[in-house]
Parts: sequence; C-alpha cells; structure tokens
Amino acid sequence: MSAIKIKNLTKKFGKFIAVDSINLEIKEGELFGLLGPNGAGKSTTLNMLATMMIPTSGSATVNNIDIVNQDSVRKSIGVVFQDPSLDDELTGKENLEFHGRMYHMQKDLMSKRIEEVLKLVGLEDKAKFQIKTYSGGMKRRLEIARGLMHHPKILFLDEPTLGLDPQTRRGIWDYIQKLNKDDGLTIILTTHYMEEADYLCDRIAIIDHGKIIALDTPENMKNVMGGDILKIETRESDKLDKILKFEWIKEKKKFDGYLNVTVADGGSAIPDILKASSEAGIKIDSVHMIRPSLEDVFIHFTGRTIREQEADTADQMKSMMNQWGKK
Repeated sequence: MSAIKIKNLTKKFGKFIAVDSINLEIKEGELFGLLGPNGAGKSTTLNMLATMMIPTSGSATVNNIDIVNQDSVRKSIGVVFQDPSLDDELTGKENLEFHGRMYHMQKDLMSKRIEEVLKLVGLEDKAKFQIKTYSGGMKRRLEIARGLMHHPKILFLDEPTLGLDPQTRRGIWDYIQKLNKDDGLTIILTTHYMEEADYLCDRIAIIDHGKIIALDTPENMKNVMGGDILKIETRESDKLDKILKFEWIKEKKKFDGYLNVTVADGGSAIPDILKASSEAGIKIDSVHMIRPSLEDVFIHFTGRTIREQEADTADQMKSMMNQWGKK
C-alpha cells in the first residue's frame, strides 16, 4: 500500500523552477529521505505534500487523499518544520495542549496523549518548564512530540537535526528510528546530511536542481559505484586525469582539487597509479582509499560535491531576487 503518490509535481516561483515535474511513490511504514543541497527543492516538495504550498502543476495524494483537500490531508499528517515553531514563553505541556486544541481533541484524550508523547521523547520531567529553558535538542524532541499528538499516519520532518551538535543529532536519529520501527509510522524527512540519510532511511531520493536524479536504497546507491574509490589529492588533477589510462579504471571524477578514481581493487591499484604519476612528474599530495559513500554517489551523478551545489544554488537565488527587485 502506498502512503504517498506523486505525479509530475512542479512548483515555480516566477521563472525559477524549484521542483521540476517529479514522480515518486512512498510505501506505508517506510522511512524515506529526500537528500540534496540547500535549495535543491526538498523542502518545497515536503511543503506541497503537507499542503503548505499549492503546486504549479502535477498532482499528489497523501494517505489516498488529493493534496488539494487541505483539511483532510492535515488531519492525517504530522509536520516538524525546519524553523523553530514553539512558543518560548509557554511550558512544554502548554505547547502540546495548544496543538491539541487546534486539532479539536477532547480534553481527556488530549491529557492522555500529552503524557504518552512526552514519555516517548523522554521529556516527561520537563513538561512544566518554559521552552526558553530547553536545549536545542530538547526543543526538537518536543516538536516531534507535538507532531505526533493527533496520531498521524505520516510524519514529515524537514531537516530534523539542522544546527544540532553531533551527539544530540544521533539522539534524534534514535527517536526517529524508534517511531518508524516500533510504531510502524511512515516518515518522510528532508536532509542535506549524507550520514543522516545513510543511517536512517530505507530508501532515498537524491534531488538536485528540482529533479530526482537517483532513487534507491542507500546500499544499492553505493553499489552503483562498482568498487573502491581512490581519492587522490593533487594540484595537477587535469594532467593526472589524462595519463591514467589503465583498463581496470572504471571511472574518474575531478572535483575541488581531487581526482576520484573508481577501481575494483584499490590496494593493488595504488602502486600502479603512484608509479605512473611519478614517471609523468606529477606530485601527489595524498591518496585515500574509501568505500563509496552517498557523497561519492552525489558526485557520481552530478560531478560536484554537495557544498559546491549549495554555493551555485545560493548564487542563483541571489540573482533571481535581484531580478525581482528591479521589477
């Protein structure tokens, strides 16, 4: 059974295409990730599915409900937004009560549910404290609890660990996994953290410039690389690229002062590469043999690192805003 079906979904802002005719199907009980750089279209996609934005064209259903039926969709989903949305002057319990009233929950049911979700995220002893006394991780956990108050079938998490320290981030990952595995909750999250998507998600869609460029399990995506990756640091990557013509080299990618070389057996390949570079008078600063990661998969499909893509997107957005400002 599908929790979400998307067909040719598109969102434009003037001439800028934020989401470009994507097609996607997400199963019930799946922990699904939308992975890509900031500005790639992840949050815009999530906002359309959560009925916070109206699509320019295309269609989507959430829990078999067309997203144009906003009230019906919202009753069946929970959302944790990227930006903080708690009232700092209220206590944790008061924030949850306000959410419960927004969903017209009966008083007895609301009180019981508040106890349940606070216990679920480990904040039952902080219920009567004002939000302004919470740490960043505690606030994020309370936002997740709030999104679960009305028993949603699907939980949307938009960059759930953005700005958190590594230890707190790992704690949030554990809560997310528990919700998915123990309660069978369908979870869709957006992230630009490669390790987060790899650790959490059953399947991942890599989004770049509004398009889905890859869709599979993290493991299958990494297997696409076809072997070990030799990350060679050199100031002469162009020259090195030209001389490395061994038949056992499966792929070469240049980026950011490095040459990535994909081979079946990295250990036996390194001596031959070092010998060839030495004979050509090319200085190699370092060689690292690594198992393919999602970052390598991203480079494979785009030819660039996710940080380079973010820089390009920021420049595009700045240019677009300047053009709008002149109108």
